[in-house]
Amino acid sequence: MLTLMSMFYYICLRRRSRSGTRGEALTSRRAVESGQRAVLPVSVEVDQYAKEVLDFSSHYGSENSMSYTMWNLAGVPNVYPSSGDFTQTAVFRAYGKWWEQCASAPPPFRRTPKGFHSQDYIELGFEEPVYPTAVDVLETYYPGAIVQIMACSHNPFSQNPPTDVRWEVLWSGEPTKVLTPQARQFSPSIKHINFPTNLLRIEVNSSLLDYYTELDAVILRGVKERPMLARYKMPIIDINDLSDSEEELGGPFRQGGEANRTGNGYFDKLPYELIQLILSHLTLPDLCRLAQSCKLLHQHCCDPLQYTQLSLQPYWGRLSDASLGHLQSRCTLLQRLNLSWIGNRGALTLTGFSSFMKACGQSLGSLELSCCHFLNEPCLEVISQTCPGLQELNLSSCDRLHPQAFTHISKLTRLRRLVLYRTKIEQTAILSVLTFCIELRHLNLGSCVRIDDYDVVASMLAARCYSLRSLDLWRCRNLTDRGLAELVTGCRMLEELDLGWCPTLQSSTGCFQHLARNLPRLRKLFLTANRTVCDSDVEELAASCPSLQHLDILGTRLVSPASLKKLLQACPRLLLLDVSFCSQIDMRVVQELSGLFPNVAIKKSFTQ
Repeated sequence: MLTLMSMFYYICLRRRSRSGTRGEALTSRRAVESGQRAVLPVSVEVDQYAKEVLDFSSHYGSENSMSYTMWNLAGVPNVYPSSGDFTQTAVFRAYGKWWEQCASAPPPFRRTPKGFHSQDYIELGFEEPVYPTAVDVLETYYPGAIVQIMACSHNPFSQNPPTDVRWEVLWSGEPTKVLTPQARQFSPSIKHINFPTNLLRIEVNSSLLDYYTELDAVILRGVKERPMLARYKMPIIDINDLSDSEEELGGPFRQGGEANRTGNGYFDKLPYELIQLILSHLTLPDLCRLAQSCKLLHQHCCDPLQYTQLSLQPYWGRLSDASLGHLQSRCTLLQRLNLSWIGNRGALTLTGFSSFMKACGQSLGSLELSCCHFLNEPCLEVISQTCPGLQELNLSSCDRLHPQAFTHISKLTRLRRLVLYRTKIEQTAILSVLTFCIELRHLNLGSCVRIDDYDVVASMLAARCYSLRSLDLWRCRNLTDRGLAELVTGCRMLEELDLGWCPTLQSSTGCFQHLARNLPRLRKLFLTANRTVCDSDVEELAASCPSLQHLDILGTRLVSPASLKKLLQACPRLLLLDVSFCSQIDMRVVQELSGLFPNVAIKKSFTQ
């Protein structure tokens, strides 16, 4: 039996080209045959909290404070084992499916792999590189959002430029909905990797959660020396890696060779359009593999009609200039492109990006570049020159782009959707964009802290962008009632308006009632953390905005249960109502209203 197993492993190792050199394979074979055991080195496990937050896709907090920001994940726990809504934790910007239901949400890309669930991420650096043995995440509120944990071969604190950066998945799973919002320590069983790491990436999907997930700390446990198994560790053999080359199989597959292969079976009898339809259901890697099977399918798999939409975000860790170069000839009819999260740490360069855009940007209508830190001013200049028909541009969390780079956006005069969340755009650039991009329908300026006067921006929007349907001004610090009045008077088509954490707006000026009277189409309104919102504001919304679906009045002290009941009766389409930290609305009131209006998700967070 041992001899038969040895022969099987030997054959598999010959076929598996990625398992190492021939010498390594033979050594492994001899180890199995002789039953030799390896000596286990003694190594002490190191436990360490994150030293620094290196990058992230979004957060609930402000760029100028620590409350609810990703920076809270550095260091020891602030809250754990307590449960509840605490400002000292890390909180992502969104949760649930509410954001996907909004008019401002772009349609999903075709061909997104079923196993790709990630919506947000955070990257953490640790003091010492180790071979990971465990990763613990301390979740303090609504756990269950983590879908993937990855490790990187690059040392983020090294002075040397990154070369041959590798990412390995330590653990992955599907988004879950935990029955209780209580705190927990999430400690999944992780895969062992063959390099030390002090850079972890945690990816999350909060779509199934009832409220914001909150993370308190991350612990990386590992050893400094590479661990060995008690028995000599064989390379893991994946059945998908076994080659079926004719050289090794022999037999009838080898007889006759290519010369006798004149047909493509039943594929020759199928209409071209039907084969194209079948292939449209394949993921991008499967399409590339299938292209190598025969000339007929190569022709179909390389047809530009298969690449009118292309989302490369699921493959962000493997993409490079060479990858774009390989796809370039297939993407001449490209209409929608998603490069979000791609190209960081030198994986993409200006040369590779420019070459691809010059070849494939002519028909491009939508371009997603969220968290693309390779972008610089020449990249935006290339976009403005090669994509004349661009209608959607997402630069969310491209926070390393120089402010001057944004001036090139004003050349994209057909823009309808522009996302600038967490960027360094300044007032001169945004006013230039609004001057020339008058077809804008959706604009996100959330957490754009370098804009000096939002009243001027609001006035320009009112004067130029009559068709605006959604506007996100999350955490803008200086919008006043004067600017808001101009905005809602000029942009009467608005359906979504996010004024969360805008402290300079005061209900006593009548600005919120004026807003409600002028925006009858309003479906989403966030007045988060505005403590001056009162009953008269809520009652005016009930009277003037019958289509309202999402309302967030977290933190107000002046709204009573009676006005909320009027709102719920007058707005039959309401789906989400956040009354967290509203001092007059306790859990008894929430339970009573939830019983009367079961179709509305009434949110009331807690601390414990």
